[in-house]
Amino acid sequence: MSKREVEIVVISDVHLGTFGCHAKDLLKYLKSIKPQTLILNGDIIDIWQFSKSYWPEAHMKVLRKVMKMVSQGVDVYYLTGNHDEMLRKFADFEMGSFRLMNKVVLPIDGKRAWIFHGDVFDITMQHSKWLAKLGAIGYDSLILLNTFVNFLLKLLGRDKMSFSQKIKSSVKNAVKFMNDFEMTAAEIAIEKGYDYVICGHIHQPEIKTITTEKGKVEYLNSGDWVESLTALEYQNGKWDLYRFNADEFANEDIDTINEENEDLNAKIDINLLYQSLIIKD
Repeated sequence: MSKREVEIVVISDVHLGTFGCHAKDLLKYLKSIKPQTLILNGDIIDIWQFSKSYWPEAHMKVLRKVMKMVSQGVDVYYLTGNHDEMLRKFADFEMGSFRLMNKVVLPIDGKRAWIFHGDVFDITMQHSKWLAKLGAIGYDSLILLNTFVNFLLKLLGRDKMSFSQKIKSSVKNAVKFMNDFEMTAAEIAIEKGYDYVICGHIHQPEIKTITTEKGKVEYLNSGDWVESLTALEYQNGKWDLYRFNADEFANEDIDTINEENEDLNAKIDINLLYQSLIIKD
């Protein structure tokens, strides 16, 4: 498969290290593109639930693919989120074309994009972090159950379904939270004079123009790689929302995909990684 050239790619909420992460699908996507800039907009590694007992090879390959991009000169921004908030103490770290930051204002064709994860707007995160972590564990369990149900549905020849998305769309408070999140981000971006505001966090992929009495801004959300399997792509002056389609990669296997001379034997010591990421309360 030939690589698509893309100027900017934004992904978020990958949650590497959890059962719900679609690392294999993400790896196929990353291997299908040739970006100039890659923005990892938070919750890439799920440090909250990180465990050395669960770290599949596909999750490691995603990290190695990102590092390969860095070595090839791709500008990679890792913006911290709430699930990888421990990395915030290392903010403003740079190594080659890799930058670890909490947020970034990126000039794009004469316009300015304000990019950050978005958990700063989450009241639960600010005041009841233990409740947010408990909710994350429950969410991961729901995804695990959903995976089993979708496996059965596939055997029966029926379409997949998403428990959490149905809950989000049916619970009034969840809908209100997402609307408030989007409006808050837009209002602040308009006040600051930004043309784009780009977030993650709420696992709700979106591209839309939000207008207030003070102006307008283009709000974008990259979604996630747990359920939506989406990314934002910028090319030729236009943003698009990419949605992973398994049929496009039906003949691709991450175990046989051309690794572009990547040294797959150069393993990262998972014990060392665990010791550096684990949160000690």
